[in-house]
Order: sequence, then C-alpha cells, then structure tokens
Amino acid sequence: MKVRDVMTGPAICCGADTNVGSAVQLMWENNCGLLPVVGADGKLIGVVSDRDICIAMGTRSRVAGDLTVGEIATKKIFTCVPEDEIHEALQTIANNHVRRLPVVDDQGALHGVLSIDDVVRHGDLNKWEGSCELSSEEIIRSLKKLYAQKSPVVHTKAMAG
Repeated sequence: MKVRDVMTGPAICCGADTNVGSAVQLMWENNCGLLPVVGADGKLIGVVSDRDICIAMGTRSRVAGDLTVGEIATKKIFTCVPEDEIHEALQTIANNHVRRLPVVDDQGALHGVLSIDDVVRHGDLNKWEGSCELSSEEIIRSLKKLYAQKSPVVHTKAMAG
C-alpha cells in the first residue's frame, strides 16, 4: 500500500504571511489540525499545527491577526512522497513523534497530508486476516511509540536571595 492510497489531498495550506487568525479559520472550516506552509512557488517551507498556534497565543502578547504563520511555523519538517510504502511513512511518524506528514513530490511541491488518522482508517480492522497490508498490530506498535511519554524540558530561573 502506498502513501497516495491513504493520504488526504489536496492539502489545505497557507503562506508564511497568512495571519494566525486566518490560519485558525482555515483549520476550523476544514477540520484539520495542521496547515502546511508553502512559498510563492508552491513548495513546502514549514508547517503550523493547532498546538503551535495555541502555544504562540499563550506566550506572546499579540493578537492572532497581528501574528503571521511564518513567525510560529515549524521549519524542521518530516515528509513523505506519494510513492512511499505506508509502512515507511508510519515508521517516520512513530520515530519522530509527529501525527501528520506533508506529502510532497521530489521537487518539494505539496500533494497532501498523511495523518495518523488516515493510517488507522486504512488498517485491517474488520477485514479478513491477511487481506490488508497494514495490520492492526503494526499500527498499535507505531501508536505506542508515537505516544511514548516524553518529558518536557522545564527551565527555571534562579531565585535571587
């Protein structure tokens, strides 16, 4: 099974100059938690998640309309290509603790998004044993790895005495 058989596409995306308020509206209207950020050439340059937006709004003294996606987007992006085997993409998801992968071609143009939800929907639940390339056991192993406890890094300031 290939990524192209499972992914959601075309992807809803935005540009780096999109204000965060507009990005939130796109997410709301399209029921998605990640927006790929593309440059003027249509190539992927980052991603912004609902979590990124929540943290940015809680830690900055600016309103959503005055903050751009480019200021908060994640630039370290894990991707896959439509021709990748779904097993490879699932490994990338699990190993890098991400829930969604932008799907790009060899030139970096965006084709869609592969989410962990897409993977779960295409697993072997309620199918004849051996009839699906993506077993529920493989999905569960990957989910356990994806959701493994990661301790947050807490920075404290020394108290002046």
